[in-house]
Order: sequence, then C-alpha cells, then structure tokens
Amino acid sequence: MAAPFEIEVEELDRRRKAGDEPVVLDVREPWEFALCAIDGSLHIPMNGLPGRVEELPKDRDVVVVCHHGGRSAQVTMWLRSKGFDRAINLDGGVDAWARRIDPNMKVY
Repeated sequence: MAAPFEIEVEELDRRRKAGDEPVVLDVREPWEFALCAIDGSLHIPMNGLPGRVEELPKDRDVVVVCHHGGRSAQVTMWLRSKGFDRAINLDGGVDAWARRIDPNMKVY
C-alpha cells in the first residue's frame, strides 16, 4: 500500500520526535543545502538522483524535501514510478519547516 503523497511539517516533526525516523531526502542544490537543512537529511540534488537512487530504501518512508515543495513533488512522483511507494512529498519544503517548526533555521 502506498503512503500518502504529502506530509505536513508538523506531522514529520511529530513522527521524528516519537522515534519514527523516515529518511529525509533533500533534493535541493548544494548551495541551498549549505544555507539550511533539516537535521539528519540525506542530500542528493534532484539532477543527481537517477545515478544514486539505489541509496534509498524501498522499505521505509522517504520524505522528499526542497525549498517550497515543487521540485520535491516532481521527485516524489518520479520515485513512485520507480517502485518507491513510500516516497512522500514534504508540503511547503524547508521554508515551511523553518517558519513553523525551527525558527532558528535560515529562511531564504
């Protein structure tokens, strides 16, 4: 059974605090990742993902993150087409995470 397509930042935060640790896949560019990132994120830029997709587990939720949620939605659809039924887009991206979960995170 496929996971829901999107997750809100509050739900991801709740799950992480409860010990449910999905893989957080950050698909932003290196310069963006250097500015700010969700702790523990795996950074694979969107254009490099086809060559590194084997690094991702198919038996765990993979929450895909970008700046606002557009690129990560595209990657989530692509991952699902490759059999990653547990790929989930983070609605609002790191911008929503910074504004609603981690006020100390840089916003750009």
